[in-house]
Amino acid sequence: MTPEQILAIPPKVLTQAQREFYFNEGYLLVERAIDEAWLARLRAATDELVERSRAVTRTDAVFDLEPRHSASAPRLRRVSNPVEQHPAYWDYCLHSAMPDIVADLVGPDVKFHHSKLNFKWAQGGEEVKWHYDISFWPHTNYSPLTVGTYLYDCGMDQGPLAVLPRSHLIDPMLSQYDADGQWTGCLSEADCARLDLKQAVFLPGPAGSLTIHNCRTLHYSARNQSDLGRPLLLNTLTSADAFPYTVNPIRPKHDQFLLRGQPARYAHHDPRPCLMPPDWSKGYTSIFALQQAEAGMAVAR
Repeated sequence: MTPEQILAIPPKVLTQAQREFYFNEGYLLVERAIDEAWLARLRAATDELVERSRAVTRTDAVFDLEPRHSASAPRLRRVSNPVEQHPAYWDYCLHSAMPDIVADLVGPDVKFHHSKLNFKWAQGGEEVKWHYDISFWPHTNYSPLTVGTYLYDCGMDQGPLAVLPRSHLIDPMLSQYDADGQWTGCLSEADCARLDLKQAVFLPGPAGSLTIHNCRTLHYSARNQSDLGRPLLLNTLTSADAFPYTVNPIRPKHDQFLLRGQPARYAHHDPRPCLMPPDWSKGYTSIFALQQAEAGMAVAR
């Protein structure tokens, strides 16, 4: 569906002004969208995963560890596919208000693509450099969006999500390969220098707030220098008429599961081109390992 077609459908949760802002600016912050009951379940599930990580000594398919991680002092960067690690996360995708809010932005037919639980551990949680999401998993159109759920209050010191308004309108999109043709998963310093990053908008918010950004929106988050950790639950959802061109780098068993509405009979194709990523079937760990160029990160040309 096109933005005009989506906006012609009455919204379920959001206001029309919020929907128009999302399409114009490429992002949206919805404060306190998730109630305390859901937050309690998600926090408890997250605590369980942190406890499980104590027995993990090196990064694997589930746990992406900071170099300083230990059994006595866990330091996680990411849990991949949390929907497969604890039932609370998948229940959240099925039964909370989150997919209804997404339906107001992608149309009534909503598919699940993947999820991840990103941590910025206290005192040093790593930055995520400026990048687009869609170049990691191109689709037939640009409806995919990512919803971040703040499980706890997130202030400016904890590295909240930052977005560059209207960057989803940049065409052609910027590259996430370096000058040697190697995939970096982020913009080059030269491209960043040409952007007006002073226009970046930071999205701190109280617990239960949702950050929503379009797959073409450039975004970033700084290191966490505070004494408080920042777990951020991320779910990527799409319209039902968006179909992936490539392997899902964090493919869950729920890939392409219809969360709301009806399956699409036809794919919707956006005519704007999209950069292709490496062949993820040869290996993928996380954007943290990729952007930090850590040893063992498999990246194809």
